[in-house]
Amino acid sequence: MVNRKALDPDGGPMAAYGARLRRLREERGWTQEELAARTGYSSKHISGIEIGSRPSTLRFSGAVDMAFGLAGTGQSFDRECRQVRHSVLLEGFPEYVHQERRAVELRLFEIGIIPGLLQTPEYAQALAAGSVARGSVTEGQAAERLAFLAERQQILERERPPMLFAVMDESCIRHLVGGPAVMAAQLDRLVEFAERPYTVIQVAPFAIGERRSLNRPATLATLPDRSVLSYAESQAQGNLERESGAVASMLTLYHQLVAESLSQADTVAVIREARKGMP
Repeated sequence: MVNRKALDPDGGPMAAYGARLRRLREERGWTQEELAARTGYSSKHISGIEIGSRPSTLRFSGAVDMAFGLAGTGQSFDRECRQVRHSVLLEGFPEYVHQERRAVELRLFEIGIIPGLLQTPEYAQALAAGSVARGSVTEGQAAERLAFLAERQQILERERPPMLFAVMDESCIRHLVGGPAVMAAQLDRLVEFAERPYTVIQVAPFAIGERRSLNRPATLATLPDRSVLSYAESQAQGNLERESGAVASMLTLYHQLVAESLSQADTVAVIREARKGMP
């Protein structure tokens, strides 16, 4: 036990996977050698995964699920491994999603499309179909992406969901996705979200022009200890920022954007106006 390495489950998806593996093993009173015997893997292999120095695989996760009796359940390591290793997600995004699940507050800004957490299944399906048509992803990858989004959206259905502040550029509600019927249902969904006690929705209108402080999508996540992380994406990868100065700068820009955006009441009125004439 002298060389036992402390684990940080908040260090990212791989770290969280390894920490949970160790916790469940120790809850059962098993050594690494005993888990190795039950899974067919070496104790060195298990140690590497627990400390996050070795990536897991679906095969290993399946063996662990059989040992722990988790196969086919919502707590399976197979399910967690698929999220950690998700091939169709932008590099850096799985690490953000790990923090998103822990957040007590989320602040979002989106341009062009409705934020993922607020999308209807039909709207998300239309976006995925567009990606398939362009050859960006396969049909199988699109299906995985949709399943992953549906899992993310469950955080808003908790008994105590995170407080969600969502600012959308006006293009989000003007950009027709999936045809009039799909878009109408999506706009109705936004109005429904605006009525929830834990959700605030605002539109940043075209009229603010150069006063729009953010020119790319961005997210700020407040964690239970009140620390704040920022996440933004480029074409190639996502970047999760923890450095306080950079996060404070992003938070300032976000608040400036909120000040220029429509109130929630005016936002709902604009959404309803955009909804007119649709099925």
